[in-house]
Amino acid sequence: MTTGHSNLNGGLITSATALINKWDAFYWLDLVIVILLLLFRVIKIDRHPLKLRWSFLTTGIGFLFLILNLVLTHIDNPNLFAQSSTQSKQNDIVKYIGIDNYTVYDWTKSIQTNIARSTAKKSDLNDILKFTNSHYAAPNPAMYGSARGKNVIIIHLESFQQFLIDKKINGKEVTPFLNKIYHSQSTNSFDNFYHQVGQGRTADAENMLETSTYGLPEGSLFSQYGNSNTFQAAPAILKQQQNYTSAVFHGNDANFYNRNNTYKRLGFQYFFSSKDYNLKGDRTEGMGLKDKLLFQDSNKYLENLQQPFYAKYLTVTNHLPYVLDEKDQKQMRFKTANTDNPEVNNYFVTAHYLDQSVKEFYDYLHQTGLDKNSMIVIYGDHYGLMDQDERSLAPLLGVKPNDWNSYYHSQIQRVPFMINMPGTTGGKIHHTYGGEIDVLPTILHLLGINSKPYVQFGTDLFSKQHDQVVAFRNRDWVSPQYTSANGTVYDNRTKRPLHPTKPQQEQINKNQRQVNTELELSDKLNKENLLRFYHPKGFKPVNPKDYNYNNEFNKEKQLEKQLGQKSTSLASLDKR
Repeated sequence: MTTGHSNLNGGLITSATALINKWDAFYWLDLVIVILLLLFRVIKIDRHPLKLRWSFLTTGIGFLFLILNLVLTHIDNPNLFAQSSTQSKQNDIVKYIGIDNYTVYDWTKSIQTNIARSTAKKSDLNDILKFTNSHYAAPNPAMYGSARGKNVIIIHLESFQQFLIDKKINGKEVTPFLNKIYHSQSTNSFDNFYHQVGQGRTADAENMLETSTYGLPEGSLFSQYGNSNTFQAAPAILKQQQNYTSAVFHGNDANFYNRNNTYKRLGFQYFFSSKDYNLKGDRTEGMGLKDKLLFQDSNKYLENLQQPFYAKYLTVTNHLPYVLDEKDQKQMRFKTANTDNPEVNNYFVTAHYLDQSVKEFYDYLHQTGLDKNSMIVIYGDHYGLMDQDERSLAPLLGVKPNDWNSYYHSQIQRVPFMINMPGTTGGKIHHTYGGEIDVLPTILHLLGINSKPYVQFGTDLFSKQHDQVVAFRNRDWVSPQYTSANGTVYDNRTKRPLHPTKPQQEQINKNQRQVNTELELSDKLNKENLLRFYHPKGFKPVNPKDYNYNNEFNKEKQLEKQLGQKSTSLASLDKR
């Protein structure tokens, strides 16, 4: 199969370009001016070497000003560096001390992290285990084991926000099929489910779903620690507890977000990436293989997986800048919104395409009979539209642009979460508050596996003990009563800033302490790789050397041949 790297690189460049503001050009203006002055010899380079004493003096003065800058910053804002683990605080630090000084500061922090990682010991887990054990939510007896033995199919809806569900543009539903699944009697849907990603975005979402630990405050956990960390992740737990086969289907480069290495440590047995698909011509858009083609071209791979399987599909077409070629747009016949913002308008088009992609996949599952023996988990990984797009979006959501504030920004961080078991009844829309951190314990309990032995920061969404305070990576949070955003607490009923009573303030403080604690403990766990010291009874740490992702389809076929009549793949069963 062709890898089509040029197409993938083009999509990445297009997405990156969409994030650039026209005013960003001013950051480079001084450099351009200096180069021009040198070229036209307005200024000249002095080639005489500087005397050694002047070199030391200049360097010393530079360090003196650096230290003075840090001291004055601390005097003016004593809490600034203590709270630097959030992205907004990083921005504040840069504003205070400048990008050059921040580089030195960040370098110092990296050294501190490496020292902590190399000197970590088993007892460093004590506070983490105390928190996760006290935070554990026992399963709901009515739901526990209700999906035991079923295949698990995860459909990752790229950049898909909750407001798309049931949304109509020009009288036409944006996502008619997903709406049907969302309201189905065979689906348990959650309308107060939030993404909780940071800078790692999609990789953060994956990490939370697979491990029930948070992404990092800066960068991507997959990229920074995916080569070295020990995990207690869904693929390994399901393999060791109930002999599940695990696979990921993704029409992008395997090395993106360091997935090729991280997946091995998570315990994924198969990873079908760009090398396993035909990416020639117009088969790609943006970040990889078009969603419809991803599902279609993965069918043969899915059919040859041993059952029960845990299979994840990572879609990419509904990705910034939300471009879809003319051919696909004509086939859809979808007339989008007419705002002053092209990205808002395009967002509904690619979301509609994604909806059609999921419908076609469901048709395939029904035709093969896989649907009746599967639990299909559908979720949006993170926000789609950027902060600067929200005022253009506001009128479509019934909000005046001038009324848009941090409360509304927090509330549109909702993403869909649906657990669909075709052929069953009793599903409903739950109003429980939760987030991506809660998915793993929820899935484990549905499969009849108790999550208590594992280090997890989320809790079962069906449990009566489920914690409904949802932490965001920047330390903001939401709960059924309040929304804490950008330093202001809002009353969810009035959508206005809250003037709290003493009991309300006590509850708000309690929620904030909990959010701070769980984020800090999760960071400590991952940054210091503390799970290397903790092995629950019955769980064997994953050895990444047991996995490689070459010739995946051939490996499936060889295993079928080796198992013979014991093979449980759909392809084998169809031959009998």
